[in-house]
Amino acid sequence: MKSMPTLYPLLFENNFHTTVWGGNRIKPLKGLEADSEPVGESWECSAVPGSVSVISNGIFKGQTIDELINDYRELFLGNQVYKMYGAQFPLLIKFIDAAKDLSIQVHPDNNMAKEYHNSYGKTEMWYIMDAEPGAKIYSGLKTQISAYEYQKRVEDGSICEVLQAHEVKAGDTFFIPAGRIHAICGGIMVAEIQQSSDVTYRIFDYNRPDLDGQPRQLHTELAAKAIDYRVYSDYREYYERRLNKPVCICECEYFSIILLETNRAFHRKLYKYDSFVSYMCLEGTCTITIRSWEKFDKKAEPCIKQITLTKGNSCLIPAGIADFDVTPHNEEGITRLLETYINNRDYNK
Repeated sequence: MKSMPTLYPLLFENNFHTTVWGGNRIKPLKGLEADSEPVGESWECSAVPGSVSVISNGIFKGQTIDELINDYRELFLGNQVYKMYGAQFPLLIKFIDAAKDLSIQVHPDNNMAKEYHNSYGKTEMWYIMDAEPGAKIYSGLKTQISAYEYQKRVEDGSICEVLQAHEVKAGDTFFIPAGRIHAICGGIMVAEIQQSSDVTYRIFDYNRPDLDGQPRQLHTELAAKAIDYRVYSDYREYYERRLNKPVCICECEYFSIILLETNRAFHRKLYKYDSFVSYMCLEGTCTITIRSWEKFDKKAEPCIKQITLTKGNSCLIPAGIADFDVTPHNEEGITRLLETYINNRDYNK
């Protein structure tokens, strides 16, 4: 590989998605002025065609994440990640503001998504950032049903009767594997990490029109093939919150997610995972400072060694510089971050 500038912590331009169920809390979360546009999602880090993240800082400003991956490959993604995914960023990272109920839906696994859409499947994780009193999500079945009963309940609008409803509060976490019926209901803000896929099968959408006034498309037949019809005893993820200690809140072969709640500086050296690292700032402000850089010319320091990450924003740290300090701005109290990487030590051996 030719000699190129050393990578640095990347920030991204805003990437808002307007939806029929969206609210007006995402822009204020990011320190922007609220308006009447129903923004349902902010795609923080994306390589999904048609909505690819654009870098907003440093010498790579204006370039897309795809362009940098094509140039830097393993130095950006990590050796093992590059072996698994090639020059494709494997995750989609979002903030979601559900002012109204999202559709009842399900996502295909890798095999089905490849067959029908030439895409990855869609396994995801939800971290509840905020929830109005009594707000709920649906995750999984509470009653065993057959594919035939599923079809009938979609037709008569009673599908929600067999879904497991969960009243939620800030800090609750749910793992949503491909095949699990689910929905975020109104009054909830979510941080979502998922496989890099925009394939969703709508099962039921309350007979409401889309923003253009037309009925929203349903995918009843495809959903029937994707659904995991098994009933599980519990659908929540459990963890113990610990100040100034990294806490794993969800882990699977596609991503590992760490909750960091801190009021003091800490060092993260994550080369052992052989992966890029992303941060979503849920509360407070912090400074991220690079300590070392692997496989780059040691005389050529990153053009940016330090960034400030503010509430409601996200950054991406390439694998080749995954040795850094995170320093919260203590005048703002606790800084809360979601850290995401792919744990190549335990999976895909």
